[in-house]
Amino acid sequence: MSSGFFAVLDDVATLLDDVASMSKVATEKTAGILGDDLAVNAEKASGFVSKRELPVLWAITKGSFLNKIIILPIAFLLSAFLPWAVTLILVLGGLYLAFEGAEKIYEFFVPHALPHIPADLAIKSKSEILEMEKTKIKSAIVTDFILSIEIVIIALGTVLNEPLTTQIIVVSLIALLATVGVYGIVALIVRMDEFGTRLIAMNDHENSISDIIGRFFVNALPLVIKSLSVIGTIALLLVSGGIFVHNLSFLHNPFPAVPDLIFEFGVGLLAGFIVFLVYKGGRKLFKIH
Repeated sequence: MSSGFFAVLDDVATLLDDVASMSKVATEKTAGILGDDLAVNAEKASGFVSKRELPVLWAITKGSFLNKIIILPIAFLLSAFLPWAVTLILVLGGLYLAFEGAEKIYEFFVPHALPHIPADLAIKSKSEILEMEKTKIKSAIVTDFILSIEIVIIALGTVLNEPLTTQIIVVSLIALLATVGVYGIVALIVRMDEFGTRLIAMNDHENSISDIIGRFFVNALPLVIKSLSVIGTIALLLVSGGIFVHNLSFLHNPFPAVPDLIFEFGVGLLAGFIVFLVYKGGRKLFKIH
C-alpha cells in the first residue's frame, strides 16, 4: 500500500518536473509574441479618459480570458486527434505574424496619409463616447483572439510530443500568463502618466524631486509604447522565422556560419514581405481599397 502511495508521489514529482522544464521552453518560444501582445494592447488601452482606462482594460482582460476558454479545448482536441493540424495552423499563423511584421516596417518607411475625420463627426455626447469605447474594446478583443491562437499553438507545438496531461498543464499555464502577465503590465504602463501627474501635484515647489520623477513618467509613456512597438515588430519576425525553420525541414539553417537568430529573422522578414506583396497585389487586382 505504502509503496503504491510513494509510486504515485514519484509520478506526480516527475510530472511537475516535466511541466516546469517544458513551461520554461514554451515561455521562451512564446516570449516574442507575448511582447507583441503587450505592445498592441498597451496601444489599444491608451487614449481613453484617465478614469476610464482601467475599466476598459478590465473589459478587454475579461474578453481575453473568454478567448482562452474557447481556444484551449479546441487546441487540445486537435493535438489528440489531428496533431498534423497543429503544425499546419502553426505555419499559417507564422505567415500571418511575418506579414504583420513586414506591414509595420512598410508603414514606417513608406509615408501614407492618415484618414481625414470631418469636424462634424466629433464626439458630442456621453453615449457616443461610450459607443466608441465599446467599439475599441471589441477591436482589442478580436486582436487578442488572433494573438491568443498563436500563443496557444506555439506553446502547444513545443510540447506536442509530450503526454496529453503535460500538454494541458503547460499550455494552460502559458495561456494564463499571456492574460494575467500581459494585461497586468499594460495596466502599469497606461497609468504611468497618471502616476507622474500625481507626483507633480504633490507639492507647490518648483523642480522638486517629485516634479522631476513625475515629469519623467509623463514623458516616458509615449516613448515606452513606441519602443514596445519596435521590439514587438522585431519579435514578430523572429517568432515567425523560428516557426518556419523549426517546422519546415527544408528551411533548417543551411549556413552554419550564420547565427540561428539572424537566420530566423531573415527568413521571417523574407516570408513577411512575400506575403505582404501578395496581399497588396491581390488588393490591386480585385480593386479593393
